Amino acid sequence: MIPLVAVAHGSRDPRSAASIHSLLDVVRSLRPEMDVRGCFLDLCAPRLSDVLRGPSVVVPLLLGKAYHARVDVPAAVAESRVPAVVTDVLGPDPRLESAALRRLSEAGVSFGDRSLGVVLAGAGSSHAPANEAVSRVARRWARESGWAGVEAAFASIASPSVPEAIDRLRMKGATKIAVASWFLAPGLLPDKVASLAGDAVVARPLGDDVEVAQLVLDRYDEALARQTIAA
Repeated sequence: MIPLVAVAHGSRDPRSAASIHSLLDVVRSLRPEMDVRGCFLDLCAPRLSDVLRGPSVVVPLLLGKAYHARVDVPAAVAESRVPAVVTDVLGPDPRLESAALRRLSEAGVSFGDRSLGVVLAGAGSSHAPANEAVSRVARRWARESGWAGVEAAFASIASPSVPEAIDRLRMKGATKIAVASWFLAPGLLPDKVASLAGDAVVARPLGDDVEVAQLVLDRYDEALARQTIAA
């Protein structure tokens, strides 16, 4: 069986790598016979070049198709000179939304609370379509949740910021605020979001959610169905 090589961005925060490894443990539990290898683009080990040792399917553990997905991952695979296929990123996919909503529920948030405003906080990118993908999720939640409002916000580069999104929700009548995480793992940017959220309830990152793990496997299966990888 061709290995699944899951590559995350990487962080100096040890919680980030631990969260990625926990997610991959769930992936392995769903398909015990598979060779699942975890690695990182930067800041921690192992790197992608350390684990690409032959024909592989590389699954970027990225929620959107921003710079890392469009440039860094393909470049690292090309540099390795092994016969590997790079799958689509994880998003957009309804299972990411389900995981984010489960994290909100774990934090005590429920649907239909008209006094509640929800910020959907993501990393932010200079690539506008990546930001728009997060905004689309927020608009869908706003239509379907029964909350006072839902606003997308970004930790860096893009607007609005978390405080700006909270102000917008207050103007819509929200008296309570919760922040949903559009991050896969803890780290610098999720911590920045939490620090800017004031007294809001802040949900934890998606992490080792079983639907996220299934999504990783589906990206692998889809890539194999599209392309034969030379042995």
